Amino acid sequence: MVLEPTETKKKTPRSTGEFVPELAYFEPEALNYPKGERIFQWIKDKGIPYRMTTSHNRITNLPGETEVEQYKIAKRTLVVGVRKTLKFDTSKPSAEYAIPVATGCMGHCHYCYLQTTLGAKPYVRVYVNTDDILKQAKQYIEERKPEITRFEAACTSDPVGLEHISGSLKEYIEFMGQEEFGRLRFVTKYHHVEPLLDAKHNGHTRFRFSVNAAYVIKNFEPATSRFEERIEAAGKVAKAGYPLGFIVAPIIWHDGWEEGYTELFEKLASTLPEEATRDLTFELIQHRFTKTAKTVIEKRYPKSKLEMDEAKRQYKWGRWGQGKYVYPKDQAEALREFITERIFEKFPQAKLEYFT
Repeated sequence: MVLEPTETKKKTPRSTGEFVPELAYFEPEALNYPKGERIFQWIKDKGIPYRMTTSHNRITNLPGETEVEQYKIAKRTLVVGVRKTLKFDTSKPSAEYAIPVATGCMGHCHYCYLQTTLGAKPYVRVYVNTDDILKQAKQYIEERKPEITRFEAACTSDPVGLEHISGSLKEYIEFMGQEEFGRLRFVTKYHHVEPLLDAKHNGHTRFRFSVNAAYVIKNFEPATSRFEERIEAAGKVAKAGYPLGFIVAPIIWHDGWEEGYTELFEKLASTLPEEATRDLTFELIQHRFTKTAKTVIEKRYPKSKLEMDEAKRQYKWGRWGQGKYVYPKDQAEALREFITERIFEKFPQAKLEYFT
């Protein structure tokens, strides 16, 4: 008897699941807000252990034997509190102000600047007093009108990855949809966009996705949605009428970078629906790091392949006297020129907002 060779079936990658914390903390005051009460019930329904805390800024008793263990647990910890500071930070070059939605991210991107800006507080915080935050946004809009005021909602977190828990992003989108002189922007590495597709945005929110060469996503972006999932979600967002954008960040010089970034834009062009190209923007950010960030990253991700050799970089002074290491001018210019050419080859009508 001759046996027929068995066909090898290509496995369909498993969908990236929504973030479900392993531990939660609540400020008692947060339970006085409908959003806090709803999240508290969601946590209890999921059987997630929870504790009370006097401040969302001070969680000191996280479990874990080592600093790395505590860091990993912190990334799976949700803290629900009331945002006391209502003065918004600036958010150049993408917007006039950073609007608070959440602080901390469940992703494990090795290069992320939150490694240092959040320091010893890498846990995920969501704020329940969104009415207060939007009232402050309204004040900023009134002060600047008739100029348009843009608000960046993803400076300190990835709010799309938390939307199934907080519902805050939809509130912000619909608020800005009613503001003649207000606009919202945010970027995500997650594909869980369904709760936002029916929001009344009136074209006032630019929905951006972070994309990169396959090498970068594979090696440096654990616990985020796959590239294919992000692009599929981008198509849904475009069909829902949102202005769309892509942030290519961080652009990393690596073996085969030309092929990697060429493939990125070929995939985008072959996958995106026509609606996505009508009002499309790109933002380009080269990889950079500080000495502090390097120390933290090497401690938290000791096996990371992320290149952080000061001898191969150029030192650039920052606005607070804290300098960072960027690529030397010739490398940076090669990256900018090559990637810009690829963008306009595939998307001639797109707008390139900046390269930094």
